[in-house]
Amino acid sequence: MDPIAGLSLGFSHALTPGNLGWALLGCFLGTAVGVLPGIGPALTIALLLPITFQVPATGAFILFCGVFYGAMYGGSTTSILLNTPGESGSIITALEGAKMARNGRAGPALATAAVGSFVAGTIGTLGISFLGPVVVELALNLGPAEYFSLMVLCFVTVSAVLGGSALRGLTSLFFGLALGLVGIDLQTGQPRMTFGIPELLDGVNVVLVAVALFAVGETLHLAWRHVEGKQEVRPVGRIMMSRSDVRRSLGPWFRGSLLGFPFGVLPAGGTEMPTMLSYYAERRLASAEAKREFGTTGAIEGVAGPESANNAAAAGVLVPMLTLGLPTSATAAIMLSAFQSYGINPGPLLFEQQGDLVWTLIASLYIANLMLVVLNLPLVGLWARILKIPQPQLYAGILVFATIGTYGISNSVTDLVLLYAIGILGMFMRRFDFPTAPVVIGMILGPMAEQAMRQALTISQGDWTTFLTRPVSLVILLLAVLALAGPRLYGAWVRRAAR
Repeated sequence: MDPIAGLSLGFSHALTPGNLGWALLGCFLGTAVGVLPGIGPALTIALLLPITFQVPATGAFILFCGVFYGAMYGGSTTSILLNTPGESGSIITALEGAKMARNGRAGPALATAAVGSFVAGTIGTLGISFLGPVVVELALNLGPAEYFSLMVLCFVTVSAVLGGSALRGLTSLFFGLALGLVGIDLQTGQPRMTFGIPELLDGVNVVLVAVALFAVGETLHLAWRHVEGKQEVRPVGRIMMSRSDVRRSLGPWFRGSLLGFPFGVLPAGGTEMPTMLSYYAERRLASAEAKREFGTTGAIEGVAGPESANNAAAAGVLVPMLTLGLPTSATAAIMLSAFQSYGINPGPLLFEQQGDLVWTLIASLYIANLMLVVLNLPLVGLWARILKIPQPQLYAGILVFATIGTYGISNSVTDLVLLYAIGILGMFMRRFDFPTAPVVIGMILGPMAEQAMRQALTISQGDWTTFLTRPVSLVILLLAVLALAGPRLYGAWVRRAAR
């Protein structure tokens, strides 16, 4: 199905009252949690997973994508009003946004962030619409050997490249791979790593692990670090942008969007790099008058560009997840587990087997993007008041929802023990800077990588060199080796050259 026909089909389903309601609820919840420091889309979707099992798949994914887009919007509010970035992609926004707020220009900073998010979200969703089918056509030509190599590349980039430490990232990944092996081996029928516990024969529930790490673990970590005392929330003031603000923001909106989307599509992209590049690009391209505002009173270009890059990169993350089944962020990993809980496997065949669902979801992203502008600009005063919710009550509420939702999945006390055991482990992982996203990614992709490896070896009659003799597989594996060893070799070369 070509993109135009697909979007026509998608909008015919997305514009029904029920699906519009799910989109509106997702946008509202997403913006609210994006505003709260430390409460991001990954935690929220993980929290919603257990309580949306009775919701139709289309409605659930429209809700999740609304939360995802909404949290990207809401993150700028915290950065600007509190100078406290809730997500890594909002760190750069805080540099100039907080200075603008300190000088009485919080309103224009929030407005340019909201409009920039809309522009970036629209460009990113256009990219999903027209790039997705192209990626699917290429992916259909890949065999089991290429898929195994692609998953190895995803393991390396998400675990060893994006984190602060390759060793910590790989440790988290191997923990996730071990969790993915628990249960009955589908090919031999033998139980693996069940320790004689009957409840583990079906494996560890991915939803349980996601809730444990991103809801329980994150909440316990935030409570651990909680400091008494109120943070100062800057007054919002007048929201409207002046004609000069709009003129100065136009270029950064589009440049940031076009810069951010490709980084989101790449396995090792993330939001940190494009927001940083956008900031330095806008600082270099700014007029002499605007350059004097950077780092002093706050330049609006330094908010518009990075915030657009952040949202476009976030939209780009959905391309590899939908077309290849490869999550490249924590939120994408949890959304992938949601697809699997509905018995749907994202990948090249998703557009054929679940065409109605995919195109309805993409159409809903356009609608959600428009809803978010309507929600963000008039209700920014409400979002500022949300920041005054006492954090102890907030943490307690999250833990109650996580416990009730997890018990509701299987009515199993064993699952509750696992929930808090993995949650406490997740708290210590956050404390000692072990990334949690590789755990969920390893748990989801581990069994898929094992299956692809076994299929490739069966086809090649046990010849391990099949991964090196197939050109595409070899290139992907070389990229993985380069991603793992490249930064270390470059660092060693720089230190040697400095002597």
